[in-house]
Amino acid sequence: MKKLYFLLLSLLCFTGVAMAQTGSITGRIIGSDTQEPLIGASVLVEKTTKGATTDANGGFTITGVPAGTYNLRITYIGYSETRVSVTVTDGGTASLGAVSMRSSALMGDEIVVSATRRPEKLTEAPAAISVISSRDLTELPSFNIGEMLNKVQGVEVVRSGVIGVGINARGFNNAFNVKMYQMTDGRNSMLPGGTGLPAGFYNTTIKEDIERVEVILGPSSALYGPNAHNGIINTITKDPRQSEGTTIVLGAGNQDVLSTRFRHAMVLSPKFAFKVTGEYTQGKDFEFQDTVYNAALGALPEYDVDYKFQSKRFGSALYYTLNENIDIIADYGFGQGSNIGVTSNGRNQINDWTFQYLQGRIVTPRIFGQVYATWNDAGDTYQINARTNNYYALLAAGATQEQAHKYSKTGAKPGEIFAGSPAVAFPGFIDLSHRLNGEIQYNNNFAGFDVIAGLSYQRDVAYSRQTYLDDKAGNIILNQIGGVVQVERKLTDKLKALVAGRVDNHDNYGTQFSPKAALTYNALGGTFRATFGQAYSAPSIQFQEFYANTGALAILGNGAGLTIENTETGAIRTIDRLKVEKVQTYEVGYKGTPIKNLYFDISSWYSESKDFISPLTAITPLFGKERVIKKGDVDVSESAATAWNYYLTYLNYGKVNSWGTDLGLNYYIDDNYSIGVKYSYFNSDITDKENLDNDANGDKKVSDAESSLNAAKHRVNFNLTARNLANNRLFMSLNLRYLPEFDFYSGLQIAAEKGAGSRVPGSNYNYGPLGGFTSVDLSGGYKFTDWVTLGASVSNLFDDEQREYVGSPVIGRLYSVELRFDFGGKKENK
Repeated sequence: MKKLYFLLLSLLCFTGVAMAQTGSITGRIIGSDTQEPLIGASVLVEKTTKGATTDANGGFTITGVPAGTYNLRITYIGYSETRVSVTVTDGGTASLGAVSMRSSALMGDEIVVSATRRPEKLTEAPAAISVISSRDLTELPSFNIGEMLNKVQGVEVVRSGVIGVGINARGFNNAFNVKMYQMTDGRNSMLPGGTGLPAGFYNTTIKEDIERVEVILGPSSALYGPNAHNGIINTITKDPRQSEGTTIVLGAGNQDVLSTRFRHAMVLSPKFAFKVTGEYTQGKDFEFQDTVYNAALGALPEYDVDYKFQSKRFGSALYYTLNENIDIIADYGFGQGSNIGVTSNGRNQINDWTFQYLQGRIVTPRIFGQVYATWNDAGDTYQINARTNNYYALLAAGATQEQAHKYSKTGAKPGEIFAGSPAVAFPGFIDLSHRLNGEIQYNNNFAGFDVIAGLSYQRDVAYSRQTYLDDKAGNIILNQIGGVVQVERKLTDKLKALVAGRVDNHDNYGTQFSPKAALTYNALGGTFRATFGQAYSAPSIQFQEFYANTGALAILGNGAGLTIENTETGAIRTIDRLKVEKVQTYEVGYKGTPIKNLYFDISSWYSESKDFISPLTAITPLFGKERVIKKGDVDVSESAATAWNYYLTYLNYGKVNSWGTDLGLNYYIDDNYSIGVKYSYFNSDITDKENLDNDANGDKKVSDAESSLNAAKHRVNFNLTARNLANNRLFMSLNLRYLPEFDFYSGLQIAAEKGAGSRVPGSNYNYGPLGGFTSVDLSGGYKFTDWVTLGASVSNLFDDEQREYVGSPVIGRLYSVELRFDFGGKKENK
């Protein structure tokens, strides 16, 4: 008994000594600009695994810290990294009081999360990454967020009208571009089901609710899964607990543009906070009447085109703080738009296309989990070219103008219009597709290794009822499941290594592996990096299952392979089914401030693409005797063939190599003025017409369409920004963008120097190459009071003729004026 008593006493003494050898650190983090608490700031005790995240009052407590002197590394999105020295004594509590963090003014000081899915300084991220901040967006007096991406290094932004914006990087653009993966708050924000396209004009997020936009260039599948093979655009919205108050914006511009937007955020209690957002925007696009090719009737002007556009958006989110380490977030978004959409098969009249999502998230320091559903409804959308063909064919068959107007849009059965009247195909789309996603992610530090592991699931259900997909047998359902592991470790004080690998399983394309590796080295006021990444793009459901027959041509998806018969000779040839497109990219770069006030960012890269997916490509001659008789093993000769049909589909190239450099310089003259210059170069061996690897359709020659970069080789952007003038009330910006001429081929759409002013049989009219202009844009604003700001902007100041996209109008001068009201939002510091 005495021995047991002595043992217990010894254990207690040992425990007491052990406890006495550790202490605690407490403090509160606030923003120096607002003097408000910064919620969710990360506080790390360097050279240990100890850390904490600040609570709703900006406070934090770190316990169990061994006695000694340390540096605390404090990071927060939009603020410069802060380091504080602290000494911990045995059994004591080191209280720091209020620590101020400075709002980031110098590019490179900002904290980003998209490169490695954890907070890190922009210059230390192992990727080509850029940021558009909330301040950048606030100082843009326009509803069109896409305009800001023109200023992002390496990003190719093309405008197809007043509101149409196409986003691409590193070339090979087309009218159905899915190469840039888009996310919002960790959620896949691409359209679900058949198209898989960016939500674009139908997205649910308003400009005033965006905290920042992070853009990564290069393969990102290792972290983000399928189709993140050219880069990602990650939009991060504002947390209502950090951005209380009400914002109302009234805007107007030429082209009859009117825009009204609002945002309201409120903290209801220490547990609950919420936000609601809304927008209504309308206007009229520049008028442009494209032509439609009909094999029997020739060139036809588009019929009954409506140039008006409008968008409606609504969003809401509820934030629940279960405890200081667990947040539960539920949010819903609704977006609806009407406009003209450009496709590789002509143009679509989009009427009330609706996009919605419902998302639930749980966020802890170690675990992130989410489940969300996304769905859309095509509304009263139809193909303008199909309706045009219907209209003129009905007139030629003897219908009156009133009959042709009505039935060209609704379709008709044989004899429905008048005795002996022909059947008329319905030109509209039905799209009630939806998608379900789930994800779980875990992060921790083990013996100096920062580890992230995660699982994800995606289920797409495409529903078109044969209006544009071959879904006669019912909904098309595709499942994808993936797992990822990323490990990062500091090898020395300056050298860091990262490796990551992801495995995905796709119902149609089996197992795919996406690795990534990076080395970063801190020197010269920044970070040098060398990276390797491999990614893949699974053909979208549309590429696999597209099914359209206009009576002049047929577009067939190539998910199962096609068999073609020559009706004159009986010869049979086959087209291989689509395979996934794979790309591996080697990249070197540097980001940092080698000279005081100069931010320097350069990336040079080389990519190898295997089974490159082509734009929509003709596989039979226009007036030939060939017809498609099988899709996979299914006979489609009766349903697909007509006397005038020729066939288009999507194909794989053998191999395409590309390379380029993106260079950015930002010089901060002082706290008020900065100058930025960005330059991008892009090239590829796809232009080599002697390389039959680039013969997509197997006709033993490389055509102009098969050898086009679909991008300019050079792009230049210059920006001058002035902020905090006139007692911090005035801001201004001048932007110059130079876009050289370039050819563009995408299905029926051609914009090229060769054949300009004419039509290749079966294609739309060729107005000549795109680009070839310098655009001068001005914007500015004045803050009359803390709650009233007036802003104005003008793009294409000198009203030059600007054509940036196929099937689109010449874009002239655009100007807008916005009045912004900001009410409330200040918290009482205690």
